[in-house]
Amino acid sequence: MLPQIDFLQHSNTNRFFLMAGPCAAESEEIVMHIAERIVNITNRLQIPYIFKASYRKANRSRLDSFTGIGDETALKLLRKVRAEFGVPVVTDIHAADEAALAAEYVDVLQIPAFLCRQTDLLVAAAQTGKVVNIKKGQFVSPDAMQFAVDKVKQSGNNKVMLTERGSMFGYQDLIVDFRGIPTMQSFGVPVVLDCTHSLQQPNQASGVTGGLPALIATIAKAGIAVGVDGLFIETHPEPAKAKSDGANMLPLDRLETLLEQLIRVREAIL
Repeated sequence: MLPQIDFLQHSNTNRFFLMAGPCAAESEEIVMHIAERIVNITNRLQIPYIFKASYRKANRSRLDSFTGIGDETALKLLRKVRAEFGVPVVTDIHAADEAALAAEYVDVLQIPAFLCRQTDLLVAAAQTGKVVNIKKGQFVSPDAMQFAVDKVKQSGNNKVMLTERGSMFGYQDLIVDFRGIPTMQSFGVPVVLDCTHSLQQPNQASGVTGGLPALIATIAKAGIAVGVDGLFIETHPEPAKAKSDGANMLPLDRLETLLEQLIRVREAIL
């Protein structure tokens, strides 16, 4: 396990950590470019960083949606990021039999929101010994996420964190209830705010998920003010050309300024 991941174990740092990268590992060129850029930014700002990219996309609206460049190819690419830049890496898993495979390449296994109640998946992730990041289901109350945490801990793994990513508000919108952050922190685990997926507009008639990326900074600043432990941000040099979730990504060239602003917000509330 890489040294930078120690901050997940309730370190004394007052600096939030960042999980960021493209939605999917869509090409080596894009992945390495984004990783290098964010590593440079977070090193300068002294923000603990975990690189994020999905090696496969399972929850797609349409059959013709992009799902990946091949499992082995994508996982090897994530391992390359880990090796070249010396940062931890996180990716999603969608079935229990994926846990051991992905764990060979990454440091954090992420449980998608729509699978946060899947016991076999949570247990399999826990048994790898990796950090497990559970996204709160859009249909689950913050209080109920205690049971997801318990499944991981009772399987012998205390390295768990939760991610708030909004709750369904009607059929095609999400809303963040910031009361849920301290509620989930009361379980004794770090809590992350997903600033991009919480602005999704799912279930569009076109079959392509929409989003409100202009509000990413608003959501992020509010989360930092509330005291969230970490932020999750999907970013891309050209979101309009991204092969997955481009509608709610932050343009890569705006990340550094946003993080500088967030550091000032955090310092103001300490």
